[in-house]
Amino acid sequence: MGQYSAENGSATDWHMMHLGHLSLSGAGLLITEATAVEVPGRLSKSDLGLFSDENEEALARVVAFCRKHGGAKLGSQLYHGGRKSSITTAWEGQKAIPLEQGGWVPASASDVPYPGRNTPQGLDEAGIKRAIQAFADAAKRADRIGFDMIEIHGAHGYLIHNFLSPFANTRTDRYGGSLEGRMRFAIEVFEAIRAVVPERKPIGMRISATDWAEGGWSLDDSVVLAKELRARGCDYITASSGGSVPEQQLNVGPGYQVPFAERIRREAGITSMAVGLITEPQQAEDIVANGRADLVALGRGMLFNPRWPWHAALALGGQAYYPPQYERSHPKMRAGDFLKPRAGA
Repeated sequence: MGQYSAENGSATDWHMMHLGHLSLSGAGLLITEATAVEVPGRLSKSDLGLFSDENEEALARVVAFCRKHGGAKLGSQLYHGGRKSSITTAWEGQKAIPLEQGGWVPASASDVPYPGRNTPQGLDEAGIKRAIQAFADAAKRADRIGFDMIEIHGAHGYLIHNFLSPFANTRTDRYGGSLEGRMRFAIEVFEAIRAVVPERKPIGMRISATDWAEGGWSLDDSVVLAKELRARGCDYITASSGGSVPEQQLNVGPGYQVPFAERIRREAGITSMAVGLITEPQQAEDIVANGRADLVALGRGMLFNPRWPWHAALALGGQAYYPPQYERSHPKMRAGDFLKPRAGA
């Protein structure tokens, strides 16, 4: 979940606290907020980034803390905001920042604006190459820092999704038109990152499985993309949805996106991660146990209850990581400290 608390892309004390305490949560994997690969690719001026040496140094300090005290594997989620860029923070309403007030021209597949935001500039082929290189360079930084894996954010109306969705991509060259053309940018970003990250480190892609709007990107398209990515060594797909256009017609309810992960897993033969209103331990357990997805991720639920994995492990009879400083809080230790005989008694 975006924190909008970086300074020139660099992690701050907020990130030390935020990621630090989530690394203690008992989760098996902690993935950072969407991290911009270049300055124009930030949604807001306070987005986390990995586009400079200063960014790398600041985030390395946070990762070192998580390694020393936490139990979770660590993932870096890399993204470019595309046509949604140049906005205020979430708590400021995510409103467009006009150019005359310090905003910038977003980049996209085409010059089709997201309603209410700055008109983007469609990337020419040189711009596409620069964007792909920015992803690769950020991935190299993430690898040097010591992240265990990388997730490419290709969902929610950001740059990769701009190329995938007909709503944002009106190109007639080899990066537009047919499904094959619209998938090309996403595939080339993956290939560029895979080429610079050690094979032992997994790389996945988060996609919007559907635009939830007639004539847009569809679940059928997502299955095709997942197959193409799997053939190139992609390790998993996170199946989110929406974010391309405001007129989307979402059908929201508990686990509403799980069917997307289930179908992609079944038909593309790739590991899938389920997200979206997964809130209860048994709900999460059933998704995995019934083969609907291989992994379950929580965002808002973990912000609300950062010890969710502890409670889930207790409810399901499993084990979860506890730092030694907190071990006495575990129910199995309840009253234990007070029942031990004192020395010399």
